[in-house]
Amino acid sequence: VLNSQKSLYFHHRRRFATDLYGQKLIRICSSPKKKMSNTPAAAPTSSSKSKAAGSSQAPEKRKPLFQKELQHMMYGFGDEQNPLPETVALVEDIVVEYVTDLTHKAQEIGTKRGRLLVDDFLYLIRKDLPKLNRCRELLAMQEELKQARKAFDVDEEKITSLD
Repeated sequence: VLNSQKSLYFHHRRRFATDLYGQKLIRICSSPKKKMSNTPAAAPTSSSKSKAAGSSQAPEKRKPLFQKELQHMMYGFGDEQNPLPETVALVEDIVVEYVTDLTHKAQEIGTKRGRLLVDDFLYLIRKDLPKLNRCRELLAMQEELKQARKAFDVDEEKITSLD
């Protein structure tokens, strides 16, 4: 589950970020020709953790982590080739928040055992079958690559020892 406070509703060529009750927070336009609109003055911008704590701090500015990758992914899923920076920043914010929440939950599970394992993450996404299957596929490919590198290193060592 992404975040119970924010969700993106994708409509044909219109995108809206909404809160839990479906109230429109921001209209996100893909085209650089259009400007942002429908932004209420009281739109909540802080994270859900600061809301829960009751603080009214502004969100901390952090360095963009993977905006280029997100731009390419958004283009691959049908967005403009150069989406608005605000759109990319919002998607990045949602992704970072999701990954952070998932990591904290996995860490809570892992502390019972004393260490964090990949299985902790698989346990958390067990009900989301497409994600779970993709993770298993990627883990299998990682293991395949590890075995191939190991075999390549052994072959290389044999070749250098023959010389």
